[in-house]
Amino acid sequence: MSMSELPKVTFGIIVLNGEPFTRYCLRSLYPFAHEIIVVEGGHEATRAVSTPDGHSIDGTLETLRRFKAEEDPDDKVTIVTRDGFWPWKDEFGNDRTAQSREYARRATGDYLWQVDIDEFYRPEDVRRTLAMLAADPTITAMSFLLATFWARPEYRCGGWYEWMGRGACHRLFKWGPGYRYVTHQPPTVCDERGRDLREQHWVTAAETARRGVLMYHYSLLFPRQVEQKMRLYRDEKPDLYASAVEWAQESYFRLDHPYRVHNLYAHPSWLERWTGPVPPEVERMLEDVRVGRVNAELRPTDDVEALLSSPVYALGRETLRAVAPWAVRAGRMRQWLAFNAPIPRQLRRSYREARRAARAGGGASA
Repeated sequence: MSMSELPKVTFGIIVLNGEPFTRYCLRSLYPFAHEIIVVEGGHEATRAVSTPDGHSIDGTLETLRRFKAEEDPDDKVTIVTRDGFWPWKDEFGNDRTAQSREYARRATGDYLWQVDIDEFYRPEDVRRTLAMLAADPTITAMSFLLATFWARPEYRCGGWYEWMGRGACHRLFKWGPGYRYVTHQPPTVCDERGRDLREQHWVTAAETARRGVLMYHYSLLFPRQVEQKMRLYRDEKPDLYASAVEWAQESYFRLDHPYRVHNLYAHPSWLERWTGPVPPEVERMLEDVRVGRVNAELRPTDDVEALLSSPVYALGRETLRAVAPWAVRAGRMRQWLAFNAPIPRQLRRSYREARRAARAGGGASA
């Protein structure tokens, strides 16, 4: 099926401090886009990682403008920004929704596909998704299974969040006159009659995963990225992320808590090797970092390799994976997931050995 036969898609992006991902994310979407609308800048709770007038501090806006000038021959890219901070909450108290509504109200495609700047899809997966939409125009929404990567594309995070519904990301929505972007968290779009699109013909994350389509999320790839994200999360939602900066020091820059490696740190999580494919623009980005074309620091991985070579860590990981659905179903979440709660008895030895293995490998420094 040719691109002219596929539905038109508006890709919508919110970005603050998106380097070094910016140009690679745009390049990955460009061949499939009817348009790409990028809303740059921070909201009121991002002052610690923004310029005084609300922009990125890492050159993201300049990169966007350079991409527009040098790599946008079909005039697909629209950059939306403002002098000053974006509203943090809308009139109903919904987080970040104002920025998402900025790209939504400009959208002219048949579908609206929300994308984070550190989020990638394989080209064949995007084609498969668009072919699904072309074959069945009654589809109103699609979600994708999240795969989170840690320090390198070879390391993936697993965790209990996957059994709690946090591993499914709502990303793609039918779009048309009268449609409204309602909330950013969770992403919710309603049609001209006010009906939630996920209450109509919704293709779930489980279904897209069965078709081989995943969302590759590189949210924990670079140390600078993690440091800024955790400062931002702490300031945005102090009730949920009061310990975000401490988590980064103890569980990312060091592996003191090898079963708390995901930034959803209230839940047990672990590292495992990823032997699957890597989106080509991610491979290009990492190669540009390695040869010095892109200025970005990579986290050392000696401690990760030591951890993943430990049989007791593997035992603990598989035990946590096995008990996760039962613990969640049994409603013991508060006891099991408290950040400072004791590790269950059968995992204590594994946990101690894993920490020793990580430390022997040498942790990264902040």
